[in-house]
Order: sequence, then C-alpha cells, then structure tokens
Amino acid sequence: MDKNLKTALVIGGVVVAVIITLSVVFGLLGRDSGYGMMGGFGGGWLMAVGMVVFWGLVIWGIVALVRGASTSGSGSSAPPDSALEILRKRYARGEINKQEYEEKKKDLV
Repeated sequence: MDKNLKTALVIGGVVVAVIITLSVVFGLLGRDSGYGMMGGFGGGWLMAVGMVVFWGLVIWGIVALVRGASTSGSGSSAPPDSALEILRKRYARGEINKQEYEEKKKDLV
C-alpha cells in the first residue's frame, strides 16, 4: 500500500473517531436536561454536520482505496517488450534456431 494512502486512511480514521467520540459525549450530556430529544442545546445541527462529515469521509476513503489499488497495479509494471526484443530473447534462450531468427527478423524489420 502506498505511504500517502496509509497516511490518508489514518487521518480519516482519526477524524471519524473524534466525530464519533464528540457525538457520544454530547449525547450523554444532553440526556438528563429534560429539554426534549436533543437536550435543548442545538444538538440537531451538530448531528447533521457530523453525519455529513462522516459520510464524506467514508466516500473519500473508498475513493482513495480504489485510486490506490488502480494506480499501484499499473505504475509498477514495466513497459511491454517490442516484438524484436521478444524474438531476441527467444533466440537467446534457444527456443528458435538462427535460421528461424533471421527469417522472423526480416518479417519484423
């Protein structure tokens, strides 16, 4: 896995953990106040913002994983050999004799 991708995932995980922790703390603080469902301190907008941030981070993490997987596979591979290079390798390994090599070389060049 790419170093940048690991760093991004760690940062995203920390942010999600902080959001969840803050949501739990604010939820526990507002339970016994008796001011209704959100405790009367405007927790509704905080929860909405937290959900938007949470789902944004989830989507961002998925996109980062997909990009990391797709670029790591294509970026590390060597360019394909040319037909003449493949022919030279086959001759060097003894798969074809000199006559076949010369004939095929004429066809390629």
